Amino acid sequence: MRSIDDLDVFGRTVLVRADLNVPMADGEISDDGRIRACLPTLTALTDRGARVVVVAHLGRPKGQVAPELSLAPVAARLSELLERPVQFSSELTGMRAQSAVAELGDGEILLLENVRFDSRETSKDPAQRRLLANELASLADLYVSDGFGVVHREQASVTDVAQLLPNAAGRLVASESQVFDRLITDPKRPYGVVLGGAKVSDKLGVIGNLLSRVDRILVGGGMCFTFLAAAGHPVGDSLLEADQVETVRQVLADAADRGVEVVLPVDIVVAREFSPDSEYATVAADSIEAGWMGMDIGPRTVELFTEKLADARTVVWNGPMGVFEMPAFSIGTRAVAEALADTTSFTVIGGGDSAAAIRAFDIADDRYSHVSTGGGASLEFLEGKLLPGLAVLEDH
Repeated sequence: MRSIDDLDVFGRTVLVRADLNVPMADGEISDDGRIRACLPTLTALTDRGARVVVVAHLGRPKGQVAPELSLAPVAARLSELLERPVQFSSELTGMRAQSAVAELGDGEILLLENVRFDSRETSKDPAQRRLLANELASLADLYVSDGFGVVHREQASVTDVAQLLPNAAGRLVASESQVFDRLITDPKRPYGVVLGGAKVSDKLGVIGNLLSRVDRILVGGGMCFTFLAAAGHPVGDSLLEADQVETVRQVLADAADRGVEVVLPVDIVVAREFSPDSEYATVAADSIEAGWMGMDIGPRTVELFTEKLADARTVVWNGPMGVFEMPAFSIGTRAVAEALADTTSFTVIGGGDSAAAIRAFDIADDRYSHVSTGGGASLEFLEGKLLPGLAVLEDH
């Protein structure tokens, strides 16, 4: 992949695909981490006299205009962080957008409205995506891919535009790619992976690819109950993917054959209801009774996981240990976050809910080696899949 340093950008219009899909609460941005992540690329381009046009999405409007998902608040926040004006076009590719691009001066930035307001962006029909890509490409001279959170998608602004313009990887995409390539090809050992989140089916591909690469896998979150069931333990009313129990049983056998240690919870915080105010208790992981559901890993598991992470030289964490949004069930996730923040190992937070959790706990990103902006992209990278948004840069 070419770097933005390889592009001659002075006085030229550069279309930057960024990932500005930030969480919103009551019309306000509640976490601007993804906006901050794109600043190095935007600054590098504008400092060299580029006319920057940013294309991005927010939420899932499904091809319909949804005012609550407008990128206007993002433009305002981006302007504050850059300490320079950021123009905003309420139109994506029409006459007003074209006029706004034409009026840009060297070193100025324009953010276009939510690209997913146009159904062609995510269309399964390549011809429809190409129509939108042609319209976007007509706005610029060069294309820079800097939205790591979308590089695992075939979408008009991600893959199709890159085939129409001279392209390069932005600072963020280059950095993320280097980190995950290191995790796959050259990790320092012992190498541990902490996996959580709701569904084991979302992580089976990752686990299968990592079994030949890692030394230790720690399993928490909702997915741990399918593992506990596969180990022969009752899980009460906890989240369970019954159709995956046999697959997980085979995973455990494969791990044992390869000498990979799979560490499961030894105690669980359980509740009567999925509610922040529910009655709750801590029980042994092999003794969850009917009428109770697992909500978090317990204190003995926190100690065990902390111990298992202590000697690791490389750790990847993807997925919370419990329902961290509810204070009573956030202790396990917070403990893992703090244990990784305190270690001297190469630590990678795999985006998504894990990144959201460390910010919810006010743990600074710089206490980790790398905090990814792409949950789905990071998982597919670890799974060994070809990411279309990266492949098109390498092939162009």
